[in-house]
Amino acid sequence: MIRTTQNTFKVTSEARGVISGDGVELSFGYWLGRGKSVIGIHGLTASYLNFIGIAERLNGRRPLFALDLRGRGNSDKPEAPYGMAQHAKDVAAAMKTLGLERCVIVGHSMGAFVATALAAQNPELVGGVIMIDGGYVPDLPVGVDPDQMLDATLAHRIGQLRQTYESRECYRDFWRNQPSFSQEEWNPWFESFFDYEVGDVEENGSMRVKPKASDAGVRVDVAEAFKTDEITGRLKSLRVPTMLLRAEYGMVSGQPPFFPDAVMDAFRKNVPGMKEEVLSGTTHYTIVLGESGASRVADLISEFADSCEESGSSVTV
Repeated sequence: MIRTTQNTFKVTSEARGVISGDGVELSFGYWLGRGKSVIGIHGLTASYLNFIGIAERLNGRRPLFALDLRGRGNSDKPEAPYGMAQHAKDVAAAMKTLGLERCVIVGHSMGAFVATALAAQNPELVGGVIMIDGGYVPDLPVGVDPDQMLDATLAHRIGQLRQTYESRECYRDFWRNQPSFSQEEWNPWFESFFDYEVGDVEENGSMRVKPKASDAGVRVDVAEAFKTDEITGRLKSLRVPTMLLRAEYGMVSGQPPFFPDAVMDAFRKNVPGMKEEVLSGTTHYTIVLGESGASRVADLISEFADSCEESGSSVTV
């Protein structure tokens, strides 16, 4: 919905639809705005509603188009293929259908890896890249088995994806009581995000809800986090303005961040000239769905997109 006044408009909800990806149908959300669209790419088990807070705080300064990646949300869930290159192909297909090109691509968490893959595969579609708490993984310590690390990483999340819950309200309450979300940070954006994350299923004759994300897709995509040569190769190939936004904390307030200062020198060597900002008080979740995080990210997206257009998306070297 759009509310208009004589000189301004305010976006109050998104348009929803389905669009073709690379051989699959993808659900999307689109928030209207002025100028060239920004493309939002969500994380591992999330959905396009990952960007609901950012879109509302953009407040029409830019249109925002965000997809449910294959295997997530209401998009198709094939057995295969998955991986960053495949997700990038899907995003590229959707952008081409809509005639979108030279856009700022905003990726959160795993979405940042997809954003760099898109820039490498379809540079004509990308005018700039913003990575939010994602996009780089340091080398594993010597002696660490990648397969064992993968199994440990997946065990807890896959278990959650296979659980059922009595209702959407119960699912919301489950997350609301997790240490990742303080009562002060909880807001209607989180409620919309978690309501959409689950779908109705029948279990033992009763209707319950279950997370929509595909086990198979999640496993393949997490495995790609250990392909450091591919990850760094894509980062080094970036030839557009690039920005990294880091949360101050990890999954929980007070926890070490995903990108501590100790790993940043290696990250910067792969993307010389990258702009950076640490968003004070945010976690990996609240940097996009918390009030202060979403508001600051929206401002930075608007400023970054303007600067990309003013500079003609000059090469970052």
